[in-house]
Amino acid sequence: MKHLLPAAVLASALPIAAHAQNYPTQPIRIVVGAGAGGGVDTTSRIVAQNLQEVLGQPGVVENRGGAGGALAGDIVAKSAPDGHTLLTQAIGHSVLPSLHKNLPYSPERDLVPVTIMVNSPNVLVAHPSLPMKSVKELIAYAKKHPGKIDYASTGVGSPSHLATELLKLLAGIDLVHVPYKSTGAGMTDVMAGRVSLMFGSFISTRAYAEQGKLKVLATAGSKRAAAAPDLPTIAEAGVPGYAVDVWYAMLAPSATPRPVLEKLNAAVTRILHAPEVTKKLASLGLEPVAQDLAASDAYVKSEIAKWAKVVKAANITPN
Repeated sequence: MKHLLPAAVLASALPIAAHAQNYPTQPIRIVVGAGAGGGVDTTSRIVAQNLQEVLGQPGVVENRGGAGGALAGDIVAKSAPDGHTLLTQAIGHSVLPSLHKNLPYSPERDLVPVTIMVNSPNVLVAHPSLPMKSVKELIAYAKKHPGKIDYASTGVGSPSHLATELLKLLAGIDLVHVPYKSTGAGMTDVMAGRVSLMFGSFISTRAYAEQGKLKVLATAGSKRAAAAPDLPTIAEAGVPGYAVDVWYAMLAPSATPRPVLEKLNAAVTRILHAPEVTKKLASLGLEPVAQDLAASDAYVKSEIAKWAKVVKAANITPN
């Protein structure tokens, strides 16, 4: 009887191993939790275009934006856990559990990270007429004039909203939120002087900053942006502990066999770190990450916990 259990375990593992060895057996569907043309979509298409060469099957991108990415998440969470249907989602994935209590699926329980694909470095910009030239000066001014500085975002619960709320909490300042329907609309009003501040991607703000239409105060990430090594992080500029990395992740149904996840992780890592792909990403203001499975899982869990605290402390509720 001593040998029966190991034999049974071995027998049950054989179909999983065989599936992973043969995977993929059909085109890989990548459901993007955003509309066409944005950073998540572009990154997803770069990966999809290279899957044929790396895994022997093409990637097929399907845009299912809406509900902050929850529509796409629900589709993938309820799909067959065989590695043929994947989700690509931005940092908003980590906010969904705390911001929306009645989701038809659990982002934490029903999905598992394949990898963090890339970071999109974001910067804090201000209208040039504002007297402050640094984050330290911004904080000092805001403390002397509470509630007198406003900031734009792309809506309640958006990365730009949460990034500013985290800044408010850690710096102990009061800024007034002005939500917009798009980054372009908000940034237009910052440049026009109708609103004071906004977080935006480095690539989308660089040209305006060079033209003198925006003032760049700092980068939001945990480290300096590769494209702007002289620009300090907000943590370096006077707010210890501040870090907002705007990441794009690939996820799969949680019951997907580990060997399949490992094969996918290796494939996406190979694609994103290929020299020609890294160069393409850099031109789009994106930095490849492609962490292993354990690191990706730990990071997403830490992000969910982090933003849950911010949502609660700032009393953020969806519209």
